[in-house]
Amino acid sequence: MSDDIPEPVAIEVPEDLKGNVFLTRLSQVYGWGRKYSLWPMFFGVACCAIEFMAAGASRYDMGRFGMDLARASPRQADLIVISGTVTKKMITKIVALYNQMAEPKYVISMGACACGGGPFKEGYNVVSGVDTFLPVDLYIPGCPPTPEATLNAYILLHKKIQGERIDQVRWYRKEAVPEVPVPMIGGPDLVDVRRIAEISAAAGEGSLEDSS
Repeated sequence: MSDDIPEPVAIEVPEDLKGNVFLTRLSQVYGWGRKYSLWPMFFGVACCAIEFMAAGASRYDMGRFGMDLARASPRQADLIVISGTVTKKMITKIVALYNQMAEPKYVISMGACACGGGPFKEGYNVVSGVDTFLPVDLYIPGCPPTPEATLNAYILLHKKIQGERIDQVRWYRKEAVPEVPVPMIGGPDLVDVRRIAEISAAAGEGSLEDSS
């Protein structure tokens, strides 16, 4: 009789069904509500800002996605759209504004200049990508990108928000979410506060080599 008993079959549980069923369902409702109530903070600094405005106008109407209310205050926004060329003097203010936004918050880098410096890459006063200092969630390529590309980025951001689980996101953990250090303007370039020890060590090694 024992030979007739089939061997147990291992069943792999899908990733989206793992964990507490209540948290899974709650995360879906929570994500659905958040993705349709984003308040972007307008930070237009160059020609990409015109495309951002066009995406919010009547022809494309990003209000259909529940995010037509662009805010001027970081305390009332949860999405910052950096659209245009970012200079080294400006990035310090952008990081400060990002730190003032409440969690959960997201960053969209719009246009070639914000993504990597664009035609001004390696210029003496231009930051070669805001992702050097900020955690960017989505990039919109183009110079400038079209309103259709902007709407596509919003849809992708909605999918990302919908897929976030309450028990895994950073803003519902016990430890505090650290602020992004504001870079300092030192000499002809920016100084990333997080790399001061590394820069000091490299400078010390260089001075020893020069003296020898």
